[in-house]
Amino acid sequence: MKTLSGLDGLFLHLETPATPMHVGSLSLLELPANHRGDFCRSVQRHYARRLPLVPVLSRRLAAMPLQLANPVWVQADDVDLKYHVQRVVLPHPGTQAQLEECVGRLHSLLLDRTRPLWMVYIIEGLQSGQAAYYTKIHHALLDGQAAVMLSRALFEVTPRSQRVPTAVAGQASHGEHPGLGTLATAAVKHDAAQYLKFVRTLPAIVRTLTGLRRGVDTESSAQPTATSVFAPRTPLNVAITGDRGFAGVSIPLDQIKAVAAAHDAKINDVVMAICSGALRRYLLDHGGLPGEPLLAAVPISLREPGNTEYTTQATMARVSLATNIANPVRRLRAIRDASAAAKSATGRAKAILPTDFPSFGLPWILHWLASIYERAMLGNLVPPLANVVISNVAGPQAPLYFAGARIAGYWPLSIVHHGLGVNVTVESYAGAMGFGITTAHSAVSDPRRIAEYLLAAHANSCRAAPHTAGETPGR
Repeated sequence: MKTLSGLDGLFLHLETPATPMHVGSLSLLELPANHRGDFCRSVQRHYARRLPLVPVLSRRLAAMPLQLANPVWVQADDVDLKYHVQRVVLPHPGTQAQLEECVGRLHSLLLDRTRPLWMVYIIEGLQSGQAAYYTKIHHALLDGQAAVMLSRALFEVTPRSQRVPTAVAGQASHGEHPGLGTLATAAVKHDAAQYLKFVRTLPAIVRTLTGLRRGVDTESSAQPTATSVFAPRTPLNVAITGDRGFAGVSIPLDQIKAVAAAHDAKINDVVMAICSGALRRYLLDHGGLPGEPLLAAVPISLREPGNTEYTTQATMARVSLATNIANPVRRLRAIRDASAAAKSATGRAKAILPTDFPSFGLPWILHWLASIYERAMLGNLVPPLANVVISNVAGPQAPLYFAGARIAGYWPLSIVHHGLGVNVTVESYAGAMGFGITTAHSAVSDPRRIAEYLLAAHANSCRAAPHTAGETPGR
């Protein structure tokens, strides 16, 4: 039994039918030339062998009495892989557009909380002859870094499946649903520990906040145009429904590295500059670009080196996307400087940023607030704190295999919310950066348009970097 952290619990309590809180990924698979039989069943057998390596996939929720505090994770007695691994067949002709529409539709569906919070879909019927592998898992189970750890346990470096050691296979423990007394005791112990931790760290919190205040005063005196409290309102920042759209594009990693090197920037700076250029052009074509720069909410990991816990350990920083600057080189350099300042501030505050906190009463309060916010359509009225979420995760660079099939392409999917109708999550794999664009249909009806603008923005950045490789990016 494991109590959810305060941060993980937020993803449960703020979830509504319009705002599913799961993340996911889409992979294109090259099946072996000699493959025979039902590939979906092969995937089910693959998961059956791998479940002992990743007990997180056997976790299910056990609710607290009257839902007065965060639930706990318990190990399910049995995981029905015929339910969790399903087949979808695209209608003829099985185009990329049909695949993306299918994935957007699947990403709209809430996960069943009576079961372990993940699903896999093997999508067949692609005109390329490939199969697609779409999977989703609740954000209450993991963050981006933990998702990379999960992929390492599920994917392999050779086409031949590796045997799970007998010692590992026997480690998964399963138990009955804990009783009310056990659950209540767990809640009290968890919250008491969090209150005690807060008291012990209070002096450090005061010192850190004092230092941050001095730093802000110094930076504000040097830079009078500090970031606004709110982001400018755009057509992307509206109340949303549960309908999701998705598009994915890939850009060679060496080209992005070359652009970064040419401008003394980091890969993440270039990623944000590409997104900035795409959103700038999209808004110019759809409803107008605001005079103030767009603000991106950028997840920053709080994990210590070597931490392999399956949980969420991240915070959000806001970074200016400098969309008020037309010149792509000047825009990249402005983003580079803004990103460095945001990371510096987060680094100074890292010691006091909580990933866990007391949860007594929070489920009721947060459910009520989320319901009121949604029914009142406050996403159309409340000024947004950010315009878009942009996340960049470092993934594996060696080619990987899944159930004997080579992974030929990989794109992540993530969460959108009221007032934040677009999420661009990027993960590197095998020499490419996969840009996954998740949208709320009520904010962006055609995510493929943003995908094409991403490629155009990257082409512009390459032209501004004289030593960039000439390979053409694509889907």
